[in-house]
Amino acid sequence: MSSIDARGLSCPMPVVLVQNEVKKNAPAEFQVLLDSECSVENVTRFAKNNGYEVKAEENGEETTLICTKK
Repeated sequence: MSSIDARGLSCPMPVVLVQNEVKKNAPAEFQVLLDSECSVENVTRFAKNNGYEVKAEENGEETTLICTKK
């Protein structure tokens, strides 16, 4: 599973990183590490709009989104 570390980045960069990964590799599953609620919402929306189910795991100030192709 590929992993994208978007911690410390402000929008739209986390979405751009995810968009590039989806376009380049079309992964069946990937995870994204985020530390901003805005980024969590935007990446979740992007992933769902591109056919992924999204599961969020919170760990203190950080969130890991696990995105799996439907």
